[in-house]
Order: sequence, then C-alpha cells, then structure tokens
Amino acid sequence: MEIRPILSTLARHKMAAALIVLEIALSCAIICNALFIVTQRLETLNLASGMDDDRLVEIALSGIGQQTDADARTAEDLASLRAIAGVERVAITNQLPFQNGSWNTSLSLSAEQEVPTLSATQYMFSEGALASMGLKLVAGRDFNADEYKSNDELSKIEDVSNLSSAIILSKAAADKMFPEGDAIGKTVYMANIPLTIVGVVDTLLRPNMMGGNRTFSVIFPIRMNFSNGGRYLIRVSDPARRAEVLEQALAALDRNDPNRLVWRKQTYEEGRASYFANDRDMIGLLLIVSALLLLVTALGIVGLASFWVQQRTKQIGIRRALGATKGQILRYFQTENFLLATIGIIVGMLLAYLLNQWLMGRYELPRLPLLYLPVGAAALWLLGQLAVFGPARRAAAIPPAVATRST
Repeated sequence: MEIRPILSTLARHKMAAALIVLEIALSCAIICNALFIVTQRLETLNLASGMDDDRLVEIALSGIGQQTDADARTAEDLASLRAIAGVERVAITNQLPFQNGSWNTSLSLSAEQEVPTLSATQYMFSEGALASMGLKLVAGRDFNADEYKSNDELSKIEDVSNLSSAIILSKAAADKMFPEGDAIGKTVYMANIPLTIVGVVDTLLRPNMMGGNRTFSVIFPIRMNFSNGGRYLIRVSDPARRAEVLEQALAALDRNDPNRLVWRKQTYEEGRASYFANDRDMIGLLLIVSALLLLVTALGIVGLASFWVQQRTKQIGIRRALGATKGQILRYFQTENFLLATIGIIVGMLLAYLLNQWLMGRYELPRLPLLYLPVGAAALWLLGQLAVFGPARRAAAIPPAVATRST
C-alpha cells in the first residue's frame, strides 16, 4: 500500500491528527516513567532484609520516670520471654531494617582520614542476636561473650581514646572498605576509636535509605536495655504462633513491671508492611492512572477513526467500486493509525526523557533505562491497532453501492 494517499489525507486533517499524536506522546512519556517507578517500588518491596522476617516478633517499652535498675529489669524480661512456649531465642537490639529513623556512624581506614570511607547504620546487638535474627555469617565469627558491653558501662568511660570494639560488617560495607577482600582482622576507625572486624554477614539492610544506600551496616556488641533505646526481638519456632507468642510476651512483661509503656508490639512483617504502605499506595495509584491514560488514548483513537470513516464513506465506496478489497480498506486505516502512533511515540520518547530528567532533579529518581522506551512504544502500537480495528472493519464493510448515492 502506498503511503502518499494516507499522508495526503492526514495533511487535510492536521488538527485532528495533531491531537491524536499529542495524546499518544503524553501517554508514552507518562507511562514509561510510571512503569519505571512501579518496577522500582516493587523491587524495594521485595528487598531481602537479611533476617528471617516471618519468624520475628518485636516489643519496645519505655519506663515511667527515672530507671535505676534498667539493666537488671531487662535481664529479667529476657529470662521471662525465653520461658514462653514457642519461643526459640530472644535478643535485644536498637533498631531493625525497614523502619523510620536510624542510628548512623562514619567509618574510615585511619584515624587521620578527613573524609570517611562510608556512612553505615549502627546496630547494637545483645548476645544471640545474630542467631535470633537468622543473619548469615559469610566470613569470621560472632562476638565472644567477653566482647559484649552494656551501654551503661560504656557511658562511664571518661577517656574515649581508651575505647575499642570488635565489630561485624554487612558484606556490602566490608566490600566498600576493603575492595580486595579479606576484611577479617582489619582495623577501621569511628572517629579516632579503633574497631576490629571479626565477622561479615551476608545481608543486613539499614532501617531506611540514607545517601542513596540501604546496605552499609555495622554491628556493635553493645547490650541495650529497655529504657535507653533497646527493643526485644523474639524468634518463634513456628510462624503461625507469632500472635499467640506476642500476647503471652506482653503479659509476661506486664507481670515483671506494670509501670511501663509499650510503644511497639507487632510481628516484624507487620512493621515492614507499615513501612512500605506509601509505596504500595503509589504503585496502585500509578497503575490506575496508567490504565485510565491508556483507556483515554484508546477512546481518542476510536473516536477519531470513527469520525474519519463517517467523513469518508463515499470515498471508501468509490474505492470499493474500483476494486479495493475489504482487506485493503482495513489495512489503510491500520497503516494510518500506525503512522500517527509512530510520530506520537517518537515525540513521547523525547518527553519521557525530559520528564525523567525532571524527576531525577526533583525526587532523586534514577535515570530511566532505555529498555522502558521500546516497551512503552510496543504497548502503544498494539493499543492503537486494537483501538482502530473496530472502525476499520466498519469501513471495510461499506458496500460499493455507496459510491452511486447522491450526497
């Protein structure tokens, strides 16, 4: 089929053709970026924390008034929690992945280094925390019993130059500090405090994104208590018993000391779901907007094609009388739509790039991968062909006798 008659017809209907091209271009730009954002959010939702998410329950309390025996009361709480049926392990930590707010510190390769090598989130674990969480050591060892210190013990040290500690790094942090590998036994520095790396865990994400990073974590053998930021982390033997264990744990803690406020009580998966609630809402909203945009675009193509069929009824009848087949009429309208869609997609790809540049500057969104452009183009080409098929079939069904009728 020759393209020239199609171009000639489009030239006589510039405004209508331009509107469809603009509609397709805007759809292409928005949908490409929307699908990219949705894909990113889905990847974030499915990130592995490094822990056994489905086995964990967390409880956080705060005391009323000044606490003079917080360490002793915490030890009593831990013993009570371990005695609950269905509890495998209990530990205490200052934070967990995928929660708002985080403790952070900088790590350097020397005490004199002006610009730190990295910023890592700062976990503080009690005895057994690695096993309670299900963290996997890929190098080195867990902390020894004599390496643990309470937060109160550390606060009594007047000269920080006497401080030192064993630490465990996430693999991402260890690889950043020592790209050549073999971080075990090396010394890094938190300001002028020397820290000896004794272990590396495969994955332990930080509570939230910071500086574009979720993976740099450092673990200290510091035993918190319930009143200074520590939270109880309970590992259950059966994920189905988490609600039951949580209820019994709260009752046990209340028996130990009823004069405390419980400000966090949930399974870890509930906390994670709450953290990502806005991301799920955004995914749903973007999918709805994209679907509505595609629907409006399809309706626009159907409306324009139907209008043109009505306007060209006699012209189509003449072509049929001159020997044009139904298939040729059908292909004519499909080719016409394909040309309009192609022009719209080309413009839309440029708009998609410009929109992504704006999102990068405004919301720190990564650069749009080129893969999304052909995917968006293919979707709009297919949509255009499906939308124009109905009007094109009606045009192909116009009988040759129409050419003999008077207007």
